[in-house]
Amino acid sequence: MNASPSTLFLGIDTGGTYTDAVLWSEQPAGKGTVVAKAKALTTRHDLAVGISGAVEAVLANAAIDPSQIKLASMSTTLATNALVERQGGRVALIMIGFGAEDLARDGLKAALGDDPVVFCAGGHDVHGNAAALDLAALEQALPELAVNVSAFAVCAYFSTRNPEHEIAARDLIRSRTGLPVTASHELSSKLGGPRRALTTLLNARLISMIDRLVAATEGFLDGRGIRAPLMVVRGDGALVSAAFARQRPIETILSGPAASLVGARHMTGLDDAVVSDIGGTTTDVAVLDKGRPRLDPEGATVGGYRTMVEAVAMRTFGLGGDSEVALEDGALNPRILLGPRRVVPVSLAAVDHADAVIEALERHLRAPNAGRMDGRFAMRTGVPDRLAAGLNPAEGRLFELITAVPQPLDRLLSSNAQQATLHRLVARGLVHVVGFTPSDAAHTLGRQDNWNAVAGRMVAELFARRRDGRGQPIAETAEAISERVLAALTRLSAEVVLETAFEEDGLDGAATVAHALVQRAVDGHDGIARVSVWLDRPVIGLGASAPLHYAALPPLVGNKCIVPEDTDVANALGAVVGQVRVTAEALVSQPKEGLFRLSSGDQVRDFLDEGEALAAAEADVRGRASERAAEAGTDAAELTITRDIRTATVEGQRSFVEANIVATATGRPRVAV
Repeated sequence: MNASPSTLFLGIDTGGTYTDAVLWSEQPAGKGTVVAKAKALTTRHDLAVGISGAVEAVLANAAIDPSQIKLASMSTTLATNALVERQGGRVALIMIGFGAEDLARDGLKAALGDDPVVFCAGGHDVHGNAAALDLAALEQALPELAVNVSAFAVCAYFSTRNPEHEIAARDLIRSRTGLPVTASHELSSKLGGPRRALTTLLNARLISMIDRLVAATEGFLDGRGIRAPLMVVRGDGALVSAAFARQRPIETILSGPAASLVGARHMTGLDDAVVSDIGGTTTDVAVLDKGRPRLDPEGATVGGYRTMVEAVAMRTFGLGGDSEVALEDGALNPRILLGPRRVVPVSLAAVDHADAVIEALERHLRAPNAGRMDGRFAMRTGVPDRLAAGLNPAEGRLFELITAVPQPLDRLLSSNAQQATLHRLVARGLVHVVGFTPSDAAHTLGRQDNWNAVAGRMVAELFARRRDGRGQPIAETAEAISERVLAALTRLSAEVVLETAFEEDGLDGAATVAHALVQRAVDGHDGIARVSVWLDRPVIGLGASAPLHYAALPPLVGNKCIVPEDTDVANALGAVVGQVRVTAEALVSQPKEGLFRLSSGDQVRDFLDEGEALAAAEADVRGRASERAAEAGTDAAELTITRDIRTATVEGQRSFVEANIVATATGRPRVAV
């Protein structure tokens, strides 16, 4: 697939704060060229606005005909951010063959929160033999659930060995409600019911968010005359078609970070590096080793949830330019605390609502004493009203009071109980909190100038009036507190890089970084006994704010930090230089002597001969991998087959135990003709 100057590829990255766009050509061969790049603010209430802003800008910068674009591909941090910030739609979890005690395993109960769960009898044993299925409880609950949730998640006991009960529940829910349903066997073939249920729950929770993103992108591209296939980056760095991603949004967690790794290697040519990508909401850190990122064999962990999603071994921290700035409670000399929650920077909120924001800030500054709610606001995110289903009366009343215009919290909240109510609305993705962030500090110091610097300085001044344990202001000026905030962000960035490196070395990363010796080493503490710490490879700093926040990083980590020229669009670039990669897996077991049971996809078949069962398994995964590859967006897939056959020797005789057969299909995405 040779790209001529008239053949271009469009990469889009929809992040928590900015949407990036890049136009890329494969010429010169082996390296390619960034033809143009642009940014626009991500508009969560209507993602099409941010997408169209970035793409229109990049088209204008390049002065090209949209018909020259033959492939569009996007990465996104929206799913990652949603899990980190505990956001997403309300989901009903259907557990078949499980008991209430199973919710206590693998963080499932915490992830479920207040969302409803229905238990039904059924499920299978390890060999795929069925227990009696009874969906009466589900049928009884469906009328009420249909109007109170946005999606369903179904998980049955040992459904990876036989999915028939999940399929029955899925079909019943779809016929009665018309709402999206995710069945656990569609996402993972691994054992471990509660963690598979957790993965399925999170997938269902993300469906409406990713669906809106894809629909917004497809709608804009079509309206702009860009008749090109749309691809999405998965968490393992592979590309899949938009339709494929819509059904499996959980696979897009770590999509943005995975794309950034692909982009980082493409831009620097480095085979060994620590890649640290700082965005508005999160910092994502991973290690490149011998030119390849390591995949996490246990499944991606995001926001404290260990999923069954195969993804880049990436550590995601709630640390970014839009992290909430807070003050350590009860200390004589309180530390600056950052994150993990993202808030809308005051300087950003004032871009569209300057009068309302600055009026409230002026009122706060006129007050004789600092208040805990000074410089803090709430505003609606603008998501569709149907996603507000299931609010309790207190949540409903507060939600009605909040509008699209930022409202100061000291006027909005009348009791401490309402603080908790507000936090629940934020967790549902219905409301944004607006507050002081490192981005506001950067505007105060003149190191960032794309938003409202006047509002940014005012909120910094308000924060500087906060009192320490002695009752004194924590800083003399807005500039002084802003310097402290940016220094704290750089210092924490060094810690998350080192924590990731220690984890890769087999240590407890968080505990090791917190150790007094490591803290002294990072601080460069002078003493009779001096300690140093340094990385064996450079850091590649990615993200639009990387030049600002990583300038002082090298002495803290003991190696250089390389910030590539196109670091601000690394994710968008990574979205177009990757490949489609999908797998299909089959299991052959021996439930009793001489009987070989093949479980593959939705099918369960029995054979009397081991060789026949293995041959059928290989033929089946070849066919399913080829079909998946076409569905995922490639017409030129290469297939590889791996066999893992486990046997035992009993009294000198070979005995078959089970076999896993995996087909992997890889190829470049199809382009418009």
